[in-house]
Amino acid sequence: MSTTEPTVPAAGGAPRAKAVSGAAVGMGPRPTEGPLEGGGATRGERGGRLIGLALLALALLLVLFRPWLPEALMRLPETLVLPLADWINAAFAFVKDDLGFVHVTRFVAGGIESLLDVTANLLYGKRRWPNVGPVPWMVVALGAAMLGYALGGWRLALLGGGTFVWVALMGQWTWTMETLSVIVVAVPVAVLLGLALGIGAWKSRAVERVLDPLLNVAQSLPHFAYMIPVVVFIGVGPKAGAIVTIVFAVPPMIRMTLLGLRKVPPEIVESGQMCGSTRWQLLRHVRVPSARREILVGVNQVIMQSLAMVVLASFIGMPGLGQKLLQLLQSLKIGRSIEIGITIVLLAIMLDRFSKAWVARQPLHHERDVPWWRRHRLALVWLALTIALFALASVWPLAHEIPRRAAFSLSKPLDATVGALLTLIDPVTLAIRSFLITKVLVPLRDAYLWLPFSAVIALVAGVAWRVGGGRSALLCTAFVAFIALSGWWERAMITAYMVSFAVLVAALVGLPLGVWASRSARRARRVLLLCDTLQTFPSFIYLIPVIMLFGVNDVAAIAAVVVFGTVPMARYTIEGLRGVPETLLEASDMAGATRGQKLRSVALPMAVPTIMVGLNQTVMFSLFMVIIAAFIGTQDLGQEMQRALSSTDVGKGLVLGLCVAFMGLLVDHLIGVWGGARRRALGID
Repeated sequence: MSTTEPTVPAAGGAPRAKAVSGAAVGMGPRPTEGPLEGGGATRGERGGRLIGLALLALALLLVLFRPWLPEALMRLPETLVLPLADWINAAFAFVKDDLGFVHVTRFVAGGIESLLDVTANLLYGKRRWPNVGPVPWMVVALGAAMLGYALGGWRLALLGGGTFVWVALMGQWTWTMETLSVIVVAVPVAVLLGLALGIGAWKSRAVERVLDPLLNVAQSLPHFAYMIPVVVFIGVGPKAGAIVTIVFAVPPMIRMTLLGLRKVPPEIVESGQMCGSTRWQLLRHVRVPSARREILVGVNQVIMQSLAMVVLASFIGMPGLGQKLLQLLQSLKIGRSIEIGITIVLLAIMLDRFSKAWVARQPLHHERDVPWWRRHRLALVWLALTIALFALASVWPLAHEIPRRAAFSLSKPLDATVGALLTLIDPVTLAIRSFLITKVLVPLRDAYLWLPFSAVIALVAGVAWRVGGGRSALLCTAFVAFIALSGWWERAMITAYMVSFAVLVAALVGLPLGVWASRSARRARRVLLLCDTLQTFPSFIYLIPVIMLFGVNDVAAIAAVVVFGTVPMARYTIEGLRGVPETLLEASDMAGATRGQKLRSVALPMAVPTIMVGLNQTVMFSLFMVIIAAFIGTQDLGQEMQRALSSTDVGKGLVLGLCVAFMGLLVDHLIGVWGGARRRALGID
C-alpha cells in the first residue's frame, strides 16, 4: 500500500501529519481533559493521577502474584467468550439472503464488470466490447511519456515511457495490463465516491459524525478484512478485486476532501457570494477549486492505495502482477520474483510521481488570441505519433506486443547472483536467525503469552488514565476487552509481540538515521527522497528480500516489518528536527550550547510531537505488514485471517480484523492525546 503521508507546516515550521486520523481533519475531537494538560494540577487531576497509578500498581500485583491467581484472571473463561463471529455471520446471512442485498451488490458488480470489460479489451485484448484492443505497447509507452512530459518535463517522460518499455521487453505486458485495467476503473470510482462523501461530511455534521468512527476503523483494518465480505457478496476474480480496491481506497479521499473544503479562506467564499453565486456555483466554482491541492493529494493516496490492494487482491483471484508474484514466491523462484517486483516498484514510483506532479502543477491559462493549435500542440504531437505507431504496429508484430518467448529475462543471472550471495552470507544469516529465534523471539513471545489478561487490561487502563483521563481509559479498556471477549487473546498477544519488537528495532534504526540526516540539508533531501520512494512500494514487495535471506519463519516476517516500519520513523524524525524554529537554535548557540546539548535540550523536545506521529505511523505500518507477512508462516492474527479468507468466513474475518484495528486505534489514541498535550505545552498547536 502507498502509504506516503502528506505533511503541512505546523506552527513553528514543524510538519504534522495530514489525514493520519480523524482528529487531523477535525472529524471526532480528541479528548481534551486529562492529567497531562494545563499548568498546575487541580484536585480532579491529582485524583486522576492517583487512579492511574492505582491501576498500574494493580497490573504489577497481578503479574507478581500470577502463580496464585485463579484461572479466571489468567484467561477469560470460555463461557464468557462471546460468539461474535456467529452473530456477524447471522447478520450477514440476514442482509444477504433475507433482505436480498446480494442482488444489489451483484447489480453494482455487474456495472463494474462492464467497465472492466472495456478496459480489459483495450489494454490486453480480452474479447469484450468494444472489440478494438489491445492497444499496442508502443502507443501506451508513448502516452505515458507524453503525459509525464506534460506534468513534469523530460524526467517524468523518461520515467513513464521507460516503465512501459521495461514491461514490454521483459514479457510482462499482459500481467501488467491486467493490473492496470482494474486500477483504471477503481481509481475514478473511488475518487468520485470519496469526493461526494467528503462534501456530504463537510455540509452535514450528522454525516460527519456517522463517517468519523467508520473511517477510523476502516483505515485501521488490515487488507484481508476487506476481502472476505466482498468474496461473499461478489465472488472472486477481477470484479471482486476492483470492488475491494474501491472500498479500500475511498477513506483517504474523504479525509482530504473534508480537509481541503475546511481550509478554504472565508474571503474567497465572500467574494463569490458578492458576485451573486448560488450555493451550487460556490461549491463548483469557488470551494472545490480552492481545495484543489488537498483533493489532488487525496487522488494521489487513492492511486497508491489502489495499487497496493490490487497486488494483494491476488488472494481472491485477481489476475495480474500480484497473482504472478504470489505464485513465484510460493515456488521460491527468486529471480523471476525480483523481475515482477521491479515492475511493481516502477509502476508505483511512476504513479506516485505523476500524481504528485499533478498536485504541484498549476492550471495554465492562455491569452484569448493564442491559436487553438498552439494551445494544444502537445496533444497534437501525441496524436500524430500515436497514429504513426498504430500504423507501425499493423506491419511489425513486435511493435504491438512482445511475446514471452521473444522477451528478455534476467531471472537466470539473478538466480545465479542470489545463489552466490546466499552461499556467501548464509552462515551469517543462519547465525542471526538462530540467535533471534532462540534467544529473543521465542522468550519474548512466551513472556507475552505468560501475562494474565487481567494484568494487561489493568496496564492499558492505567496508562490511558495517566495520558488522557477517564474517557481515554474507558475507550482503551474497551478496545482490549473486545479482544479478550472475541476469544483470540493468544493470537493477539503473538501479534503484539511481533509488532512491539519490530517497532522497537525500527525506532532504534529510524531515529538515529533521522537525527543524522537532519544535520545536513543535502542529506535530509536524499534520505527523504529514499523514504518517499520506499513508501510507494506495495507492502508485498518487502517479502521478497527477507524470504531470500531468512527463509519462511518469524525472523523473515519481523525483518519485513522492520524495513517497512523504519521509513516513517526516519521521515518524521527528519521533518521534526528540520522544522525546529531557527530562532530557538540561534538562542541556544548564543547561550553557548554544544551541538549535543542543542540536540538534547532544544531540537528533540521541540520535535517530539512530530516524531511521535512517526512512531504512530510505524506502529500502524507494522500492524499491516505483520498481517501480510502471515503469508510466510506466522502464528498470529494474520494467519487466522488468511484461513478465514480461504473459507470465506465473514464473521471470523471481521472479528480478527477488528482485533487488529482496535490494537492500532489504541496506540493511535494514546499517542494522539499525548502528542496534542505536548504540542500545547510547547505552544506549537
